[in-house]
This record gives sequence, structure tokens and C-alpha cells, in this order.
Amino acid sequence: MDVKFLIFKDKQGKKLKRYQYTAIDDATWVRALKVYERHTQKNAIDFVDYVIDKFPFRIQQIRTDRGHEFQAQFHWYVEDLGMRHAYIKARTPQLNGKVERSHRSDQEEFYQLLNYKNDVNLKEKLAVWEQFYNFARPHGAHKGRTPYESLRDKLL
Repeated sequence: MDVKFLIFKDKQGKKLKRYQYTAIDDATWVRALKVYERHTQKNAIDFVDYVIDKFPFRIQQIRTDRGHEFQAQFHWYVEDLGMRHAYIKARTPQLNGKVERSHRSDQEEFYQLLNYKNDVNLKEKLAVWEQFYNFARPHGAHKGRTPYESLRDKLL
């Protein structure tokens, strides 16, 4: 699980900060994405609930960096849900490589092409992108199959 910092401009040219929370399954690359206005433990906890609802399988472990949004309140919330929360080693973003690579795909294939109008528009478009990424976008890591095709193959 990771957070990507985003800057947009509103209709008047004023900068707007947003934070994309991303969860990705190690085996299938199935992802969940959600954007928040603030970078907090409360939002990280809300995102965990979103991920649980989105992923069609039980989550055993959540791995994060040591950002302030993933500290004690978040940690114990995850643990109380019966999942393990593990921190990646400090200053080793390569240990979170799948999420970092997926952020690059977001930038190149989604945000770069986005015509931002308002938060509702962004949230709607991000939901469509998440759906496309999981169900229609071929992945080299899965020999051209989508994450959900890969999941199906693992279940058979």
C-alpha cells in the first residue's frame, strides 16, 4: 500500500493537492485506488476498508512504508481486522516496487491524459481507470493477461 502526491489546478488556476492511495496484490497485480484531499491515518484506515470491499479475496498482510499515515492507529486497525501489517525497510522503495511501477502507469496512462475539472470528476475517472486496469489492460508481468484473468487462472 502506498500514497502518491498529486497537484492539479482548478478552473481559476489555483493549485489543489490530492493524494492517491494505492493497494496492489503481489500475486495478481489487482489494484484498488482512491483519492483523498488529506494525507492522514483516518484516510488510510478508510482506504483499508475500501480495499477489503474491492478485493475478491481475503487479505493476509498489508505492507507499507513508514509514513505518518501508516503509524499506530492504522497499524492496530489493520491488526484488529486479522491482517498483518508489515513495514518495508526504511529508504528501500524498491521493496514496494509493484506499487511504484503501477504509479508510473497511472502517470503515463491516466493522469497525463486527464482533463481535471473537480473532485467528483477525478473520483469518477479514477474509478473507471481502476476498472480498466484490473479487467481490460494487458500486463507484461502476466504475458498479456489482465490482473483478473491472472486471478482466475490461479483459482482454477
